[in-house]
Parts: sequence; C-alpha cells; structure tokens
Amino acid sequence: MSDQEKRKVPVPKEFTAQQFTPQTEMLQVQHKPEKLFIGIPREITMQENRVALVPSSVATLVANGHRVVVESGAGEKSSYTDHDYSEAGADIAYSAEQAYKAGTIIKVAPPTLEEIDLMHPNQILISPLQLPIINADYINKLRQKRVIALAMEYIKDESETFPIVRIMSEMAGISAMLTAAELMASTSGGKGVLLGGISGVPSARVVILGAGIVAEYATRAALGLGAEVRIFDNNIYKLKRLQNQVGRPLYTSAINPHYLEAELNFADVAIGAMHAKSGRTPIVVSEEMIMNMKPGAVIIDVSIDQGGCFATSEVTTFDKPTFVKHDVIHYCVPNIASRVARTASVAVSNILTPILLKAGSTGSIEHLLFNNFGLRHGVYTYKGCLTNNYLGERFAIKSTDLDLLITSNL
Repeated sequence: MSDQEKRKVPVPKEFTAQQFTPQTEMLQVQHKPEKLFIGIPREITMQENRVALVPSSVATLVANGHRVVVESGAGEKSSYTDHDYSEAGADIAYSAEQAYKAGTIIKVAPPTLEEIDLMHPNQILISPLQLPIINADYINKLRQKRVIALAMEYIKDESETFPIVRIMSEMAGISAMLTAAELMASTSGGKGVLLGGISGVPSARVVILGAGIVAEYATRAALGLGAEVRIFDNNIYKLKRLQNQVGRPLYTSAINPHYLEAELNFADVAIGAMHAKSGRTPIVVSEEMIMNMKPGAVIIDVSIDQGGCFATSEVTTFDKPTFVKHDVIHYCVPNIASRVARTASVAVSNILTPILLKAGSTGSIEHLLFNNFGLRHGVYTYKGCLTNNYLGERFAIKSTDLDLLITSNL
C-alpha cells in the first residue's frame, strides 16, 4: 500500500459527504407578539358600579396596538361615558354578545351563568372569585366552555403580595369605618352613638379582626375620628407592622377566644378584615359571641367575599345592605369598594394595564402564565380542568395541577 493511500482517512458509511459540508447558519426566529382583543362587558349583578378599565388605560392599550371593545354603558356608574371610551380608541358594543367575542374578558364582578353561555373555548376571563355567591354549576360551566379563568384577588406581584386585594383593601378599610359611623346614627337604625369621642363622653370602641391592609386603613380612619381601637390577629409580625405604620401604641392581641369575647361584649363596632391566601377565611367569631354583643352594635364583614369571619354573616347588596340578627346590625356587602366606584375603577385599571401590556409583548396572556408564577397563582380553571385545590374539595370536583397542564399545552 502506498504512503498516499495510508494517509487517506476512511469515511464511515453512516456519514454522507453532504453532512460534512458547512451548513447555512440558522438564527432563532422571533415570533411577532400577538395583539390582544379585550372585551369589557357592562356589569349587571350585585349593583356593581365599577368598571375594569378606565378610558386612560384603554388609550394606552390601543396605542400599543391592542383592540378594546367596551359594551355601551359599562362606565356610566363610574362617571365614564361611551364618548370617553370612543375618544380613547375603544370600539363600543351595543350588546353583550359583541363584547364577549373578545379573546380576553375583564370584569369586576363574577360572570353570571347566562354570561358564561356567551363565552367560547380558550377565552381568558379575569374577574373576582367571590366564594359566597359561586357554586358547582358556575365552575362546571367554565370547565365545559374550556375557559382559562383567573381570580383577581389571587393574582400575585413580584413581591408575593396581592396587588388588587391590597388596593381594594385600602379603600375598603376607610369605607368600612365611615359606613359603621353612618349605621350607628339614629337615622340609620343605630343607637345614636357617635363613632368619635367628644369632651366628657367616652369614645366608641372598635374591634378589628385581622392586621392587614384593611385593618391598617380602618384603624387610621377610626383613630382619626377619635375612637378606641382593639386589633386581633394571630400573626404577631403583622401586629407589629401595623403598630409601626400607624405610629402610635395600640391595643393588640392574638386571637384568643377569651380576650376576643371580652372585647366584643363592649364593642360598638366590629370589623372583619381577614384575608385567606386561597379558599375561605376562617370563622373566628361564633354565633354565641355575637349574641352577647351590645344591642345596636354594628358588624362590618369586609371578608364576606371569601365567606366572612363572623358566624352570622350573609351576603347583602346595596339595595338592602344590612340585616339585624341577635340585635346586632350586620353589613356584608362583598364589593364595598364599589361605593366609591370611580376611585376603585382607576385603582383596578392601574394594576391590570401593566399586566395586559406585558402579556402583549410576551405574545399572549397564556404565554405570560408560563413564565409568571404570580399571574399563574390566580388561575382556577384551565381549558376544561379545575386547578384550585380548595374549590375542588369544596364542590367535590377533581382538580389538576396547573403546572402540568401548562407544560403539556405549550
């Protein structure tokens, strides 16, 4: 064998000459982000006065290439006209059917069963999940429609807090205390007690359950009016934080039934301000405790949208916001922030708009769910499956891990 033949390197049969030829460089293809199609229906339940997006937010979304359709009259109760939305670039729909053709539906009240009938598969629904008013039929309808439903109150931000709950809680805390002051007046059926103190007359006594944002703003309002405040929470860190935020010593206690009952016996106002991270709020005030409260005392259960923390709480509406049980006035309106509809609408809109803009740049809300744990935390139905364990246990419906579903769908 010659030296030249020895120097030849044999090519294995499994490789071809073409495979040794330099290939054209392939760059990653960037898919053009999809533009969102957002629908804002008019709210028809629970005397809801808020609207999910205000005209200034609509203008921002339209300027970024997204399409927004607003049902006629959706902003009226928040003092926004159809003309305001039209000038911001929104399409005005003159029927709910038109609004529900959008790929993303945003509401500030849960949709009714009739509204769910108007929805279509793979549609995104962003709305509150008010536990006392939903049932198994509600969940099953969303599943049958294969809707991706997100609960506003369970959406988290980067700091692991609930931004919509926080901003609504700020308003609810102030509104709760002002409402209590109103209900204590003789003209509202109360005992004619002034919430604030005056010279020579003892101040009204307020008991607040919970030490979160609702409690903080309710405490500020109560102290500003001159009332005495008692705060109960099992989280000592929250009690310390609240005391530091208010900037003065406060009466605080862990939720010990003995101490709590003693304070409720002399309370003029009791505020339920507890929030559950998922599922129902715990009932910390028994019916027996309420029976021992002063006649004419007022209960404001801000936690009613998650079931309430008083054993006697029942959902009420703005048509008939109160009821009397055991001589105690109960106020249990779940959308208490709706009393200040314009302020509340701007607040919700300010939180949702950046999420929608980020979803638009990512490609879609569904793609954003894959990378955003905080947004994913709000999902409770996903393309025919229930993904919230608490709802599954409550309504005896099988729940599935959302992470597995998203991984298999993307």
